[in-house]
Amino acid sequence: MKSCIVLNGDYSYLNTISWRRAVCLVMKGKTEVLKYTGKVWHSASGYAIKIPLIIKLIKVIRMIYKNRVPFSKRNVMVRDGFSCSYCGSNKNLTIDHIVPVSKGGKSSFENCITACKKCNNKKGNRTPSQAQMFLNKKAYAPTISEFLRLKMKKLGADIYLKEMGVY
Repeated sequence: MKSCIVLNGDYSYLNTISWRRAVCLVMKGKTEVLKYTGKVWHSASGYAIKIPLIIKLIKVIRMIYKNRVPFSKRNVMVRDGFSCSYCGSNKNLTIDHIVPVSKGGKSSFENCITACKKCNNKKGNRTPSQAQMFLNKKAYAPTISEFLRLKMKKLGADIYLKEMGVY
């Protein structure tokens, strides 16, 4: 695993960082390790360091919460579970506008979905009903808490937090 999940002092999700940065934070005493990956890094001088998977900050940092999830291609894919909204494939994913931009469609959570290249090309410059294609998932703007839950599930951290009785 190349990244490590960082939780705030109250166990809320903050970010993912590289395992090297995570080891530095642990060594400085700013975080504690909740779960290790099982892999060990050996230095040239003979040190053996376990690589952390989930770390928690010792102190709670105050977050300025946004009132909505910012729109981005990656956030649309997280919302849709990294699978095509038409066929369910998880290969060659792109973003598709339900109402094409050329027909007045905007780039927003309500108008964008994840689609594989095959389905996106099949739909072309038409609406799904014009192309006789049907969405398996509804396009919607996720809430902050729902989005964080989806992200934790995608990263696999929800399993470990449930084991610890935190989540």
